[in-house]
Amino acid sequence: MGRRNKTAFDVSLKGNMRAYNFYFYRLLEMALSSFEWSGFPETIDARYLELTLFTDGQAVYFRDDVIGDLALQTAAGGRYNIYGIPNNRRAFGANGYNFSGLNDRNSVIIFNNMLHSNSLPIALEYAEKLYDLDQAIIVNAKAMKTPVLLTCKEKQDLTLKNLYKEYEGNAPVIYARNSLDTGEAVKVLKTDAPYVADKLYLLKQQIWNEALTYLGITNTNTTKKERMIVDEVNKNMGGTFASRFSRLAPREEAAEQINRMFGLNVSVKFREYNVDADVPEAPKEPEGSENNE
Repeated sequence: MGRRNKTAFDVSLKGNMRAYNFYFYRLLEMALSSFEWSGFPETIDARYLELTLFTDGQAVYFRDDVIGDLALQTAAGGRYNIYGIPNNRRAFGANGYNFSGLNDRNSVIIFNNMLHSNSLPIALEYAEKLYDLDQAIIVNAKAMKTPVLLTCKEKQDLTLKNLYKEYEGNAPVIYARNSLDTGEAVKVLKTDAPYVADKLYLLKQQIWNEALTYLGITNTNTTKKERMIVDEVNKNMGGTFASRFSRLAPREEAAEQINRMFGLNVSVKFREYNVDADVPEAPKEPEGSENNE
């Protein structure tokens, strides 16, 4: 059985999947790099910890007598305390490692946010919205190049396809045989698609900023074009900081519990890039230079 030729649907499906994965992995990458852990023993992989929190919503920190301190995926078991925290835990790793017998006296559960939930479904939701708008922008932009619909008899289908290839390739002259029926058998219908790519892009930017706000990453979630004063920026960042605190607070609480239980000095902070600190000062002009012609 021969290989099936790719259809227009196959091509569009592949493009949709590429765009979807592009936005999901960008959000995942930023989520994993948001927090900086300090004071961990060498046996702890902070990246794996953040990935576990992102996908599972929780992880467990404990001490293996052979390997040392570990922070792995966990499955709750047994009874819960009065605050809904599981007393018994089981840890497991990506290679099949299992460690049972953990409880609230020899391990600490690290939660992803104040809801004790994962971030995976929300990132998937934003990725779907962003890729859908992204593809709509591309389709609308392409409609500006070829805003026509050609109809013909079935026997002239291949001929028109070949002519269109020359048109799409920006051929200066397109040659056709006298046998080509350009009368009623061939019709050109203008689609007259309106140009809305700029509006769609603005909407995509707003949704992207909304996703960054959820992750607690600073962004300009406003379309105001003129320069904003510091107070306006801080007010617009209220939702961003609230989302950040929801993710940072349970990590800080877990760090305190780990320090008390295992005698460490673990700390965590949200990575923040200071743009002003990296901008070099403009060179000063020599005195009297304004008088030089």
